[in-house]
Amino acid sequence: MKARTRYVCQKCSAISSRWQGKCHNCGEWDSFLEELIQDSKTIALKAKQSSSGIATTLGSVELSDTLRIPTGIGEFDRVLGGGIIPGSLVLVGGDPGVGKSTLMLQMCEHLVPEKTLYITGEESLQQIRLRAARLQGIPSELQVMAETDIESIAGAIKALKPSVAIIDSIQTARSESIDSTAGSITQVRECTALLMQIAKKTGTAIFIIGHVTKEGSLAGPKILEHTVDTVLQFEGEKTYSYRILRAIKNRFGSTNEIGIFDMVEQGLKEVPNPSEIFLSQRSDLESGTAIVATIEGTRPLLIEVQALVTPSGYSNPQRTATGFDYRRLQMIIAVLEKRLGINFREVDIFVNIAGGITLNDPAVDLAVAAALVSSLKDNPLEKDMIIMGEIGLTGEVRPISSIEQRLAEIQKLGFTKVVLPKANLSKLSRSFDHLTMIPAERIALALAEIVL
Repeated sequence: MKARTRYVCQKCSAISSRWQGKCHNCGEWDSFLEELIQDSKTIALKAKQSSSGIATTLGSVELSDTLRIPTGIGEFDRVLGGGIIPGSLVLVGGDPGVGKSTLMLQMCEHLVPEKTLYITGEESLQQIRLRAARLQGIPSELQVMAETDIESIAGAIKALKPSVAIIDSIQTARSESIDSTAGSITQVRECTALLMQIAKKTGTAIFIIGHVTKEGSLAGPKILEHTVDTVLQFEGEKTYSYRILRAIKNRFGSTNEIGIFDMVEQGLKEVPNPSEIFLSQRSDLESGTAIVATIEGTRPLLIEVQALVTPSGYSNPQRTATGFDYRRLQMIIAVLEKRLGINFREVDIFVNIAGGITLNDPAVDLAVAAALVSSLKDNPLEKDMIIMGEIGLTGEVRPISSIEQRLAEIQKLGFTKVVLPKANLSKLSRSFDHLTMIPAERIALALAEIVL
């Protein structure tokens, strides 16, 4: 009987009975690859031959003595939710050269009591040894393996029974039973499913490193992110040495936590107090800069917001935002024009979040507005002032979350004056004696107090 085939788009997983030059679903060119269709009778026969599942009560399930394995890297443990869960499958994604493999090797340094297996499909064992020598501290007892065949990888994990296994990367792994190239949607999906089964059966925590597309999303089928227990995104601009580890999905912890690292010659170094780092290059006498206290997960951060407003030489003035949502910037500009009567129609506007970090906290709104007006008027703000608050469309300053955590961080770093929403001021449960608090109810009144 002739084997049946179908064509699957490697971009969006759309299926076609024949090859197409352009995907009918996502519009991507030259993205269809041929794959075999497994016979439904074969699937039914396998299901019939498999033993029936046996249910058990929740109370009879035994818990491991070690619920989490600490990685020895505080920032990494914070993002994971306290450490590695045995039997979990963790996907680590990021741009090429951002430091994914370096982070995994440094994790192995602190997992010395635990048996660790590092499997590479992109480098030779000699290259791994050279990189380990550069990083220093990587234990010589670390088990390493250069392999791309997923069946051989599965056999090694079952035989060695490590506490933690690292696959670098999932795009290089392939199964001989699947007639497609490594990195295709089918290969990535099936290899990940097999690794998930091994992790649950053996109790080995498996980390798989994944590539990202040119748009910045994780390469491979979307089902890859649904299959794994945790998805970590390693971010960082190539022009900055700082790297941010962010949890996109975490079945065993919060998805709001971030870990901050500094890439140095000896590898990745933890940044225990990122606020001081982000503010270290700040100039006191320049217009267009404001400091905001933001929250990333449970961690308060003080970040510098920079704005440049300059006369435009174009019929359509430029609006550029780096590290800040462009649509939110447009909203803030519209509110300033409507409620304060400030004309931004003939100027170019550039907004930048210093340090290469991206902020989605609505509490940044008021700081962005203050920086814009400061640059337009060429009037510097007070150097020891923190500005925070969400701006509504009617010009009101709305309350923000975690206000006491923000104020504690502000006071710890020596700032003396805070502009905050009036609604938050009345709900404080403790006093901050060293801070002068300026309540803001309307954006017009707040900016009149700050910069106008």
